Amino acid sequence: MSYEDILYESGDGIATITINRPEVRNAVRPKTYEELTAAFKVAAEDATVGVVVITGAGDKAFCSGGDVRDQSSRTPHVGRMHMRRLYALSSMMRMMDKPIIAKVRGFCVGGGNEINLFCDLTVASEDAKFGQVGPRVGSIPIWGACQLLARYVGERKAREMLYTCKLYTAQQSLDMGLINEVCPAEDLDRVVHELCQSILDKSPQSIRIAKIALNAGSDQEFYGSFFPTSELLAGIYGNEENMEGITAFLEKRPSDFRKYRRP
Repeated sequence: MSYEDILYESGDGIATITINRPEVRNAVRPKTYEELTAAFKVAAEDATVGVVVITGAGDKAFCSGGDVRDQSSRTPHVGRMHMRRLYALSSMMRMMDKPIIAKVRGFCVGGGNEINLFCDLTVASEDAKFGQVGPRVGSIPIWGACQLLARYVGERKAREMLYTCKLYTAQQSLDMGLINEVCPAEDLDRVVHELCQSILDKSPQSIRIAKIALNAGSDQEFYGSFFPTSELLAGIYGNEENMEGITAFLEKRPSDFRKYRRP
């Protein structure tokens, strides 16, 4: 398969998937989600691959979330299609029986941080920034952050991240349990490669079973809540408050959500 939004390469037991849209800080659009799903499927079915690395092109961002320019025309029908597309990618990532490592430089926010949550391990450069930004543009991070974030950082910190849309440094993210390791930017490739080798040195069967067993409990709850929340998101797609955030972002002006407050 030929790709437009991503790069895929494999060798020596490692498959590397790169979100290749550096001109928009690796923001993801429908095509990107679909290509990522296809690439993870290739890696899952390749017997020579033992570990998968996902990263972003350039040094500005791992992934800055959904491409808001692609979201300027929204309807509930579009919302339902979007959630099915997201579900296909997260299902492939969580259910494939090979570890996925996120290699993060720069911004890892919004949907990018949700992709991070679906990975097994994360190594970040010191200049990385993590966070959720949905409420800032009238959206909701219910693809994975609302369901999984509290498992990583605790409920209080998850609420802070979701409600305030603050960004956190790599060290803060490490301290709260969101990621596994921080290193200087110039060492990131080496550190991730060494982590891959450490995994590849272990029993492939044991690694497969460990991932499946670890995900079995948490994912039962995650997928049980996914379908009701996907319909919830479809219900707000294209309503006035939702479009206010998208339009304000595109026009580079503050969002005026105060007019939607209940008395």
